[in-house]
Amino acid sequence: MSGSRGYADSGGLIAYGPSYFDLSRRAAVFVDKILKGAKPADLPVEQPTKLELVINLRTAKALGLAIPPSLLLRADQVISDGPTRLPVGCAHVARPARR
Repeated sequence: MSGSRGYADSGGLIAYGPSYFDLSRRAAVFVDKILKGAKPADLPVEQPTKLELVINLRTAKALGLAIPPSLLLRADQVISDGPTRLPVGCAHVARPARR
C-alpha cells in the first residue's frame, strides 16, 4: 500500500492518497492570489481534501487475494488486464498500455 497512485499504476496492490491533480489546482489558486497581491504569509495552510483509492486487480490476482466488492465500489480506479466481473456501479476500470 502506498500514498501515491503511481505505485498501483506500476504494479503495486493498492494506493490511497491525495489527488495530485486536485493539489495542482489548489496550488494554482494560491499562485493566482499571490499574483493579485496577497501576502503568502497571510494565506491559510490547507490539507488535501480529495483522496484517491486505486486498486490493482492484476496484482491482487497474482498474489491470490480476493478484494471485497465493497472495497471495489469505493475505489476511484480499478486497474485490470482484461474482462473482470466487477460489482454493478464499480469505478472506472483501466487497462494498462501494452509495452
